[in-house]
Amino acid sequence: MNVLANLDNYEIVLGSQSPRRNELLKGLNLNFTVEVIDVEENYPKSIVGVDIPMYLAEKKAKAYISKMKDNTLLITADTIVWHEGKVLGKPVDENDARKMLQTLSGKTHQVITGVCISTVKHKKIFHVISEVRFSRLSPMEIDYYLENYQPYDKAGSYGVQEWIGYVGVEHINGSYFNVMGLPVQRLYNELKRWK
Repeated sequence: MNVLANLDNYEIVLGSQSPRRNELLKGLNLNFTVEVIDVEENYPKSIVGVDIPMYLAEKKAKAYISKMKDNTLLITADTIVWHEGKVLGKPVDENDARKMLQTLSGKTHQVITGVCISTVKHKKIFHVISEVRFSRLSPMEIDYYLENYQPYDKAGSYGVQEWIGYVGVEHINGSYFNVMGLPVQRLYNELKRWK
């Protein structure tokens, strides 16, 4: 039985190079292909908070539109860490990653993922917010994480599914999978309603 039989006529494409998004979408038992969509992840300075990942998810979808066929269903997403009114993006180097983790230590931040589902004729954009509380991380714990894991492709310089998530995350209010990079439960519900 296929619980998403309404999608049988679509060729589903995940427009992302993220191995975590790929892994999470596989969890929905969908047949899909992966296309890396290379866009500059910049946005107008006038947008803040939830509007940033929604804007970037749609920007990724627009970059792929010329390749879409009538039966293509494209899923694009972008995740940011939002802390004290600022975006903590992907770190540029080890020092930047260390500063980000020091900033998050002992505090609560938001992880916001914007998702865009699109076909040639329709588009749906939504966002999901999860609040993450970190315990106080020692300099040694931060250094250990940076030496043994390479969080340079991750917003906020951390992967919740890695060692730092095991030892540092005290509490998550919202979707754990959203913190990993794709709110699969909400995505599933949107796909279930897709015509």
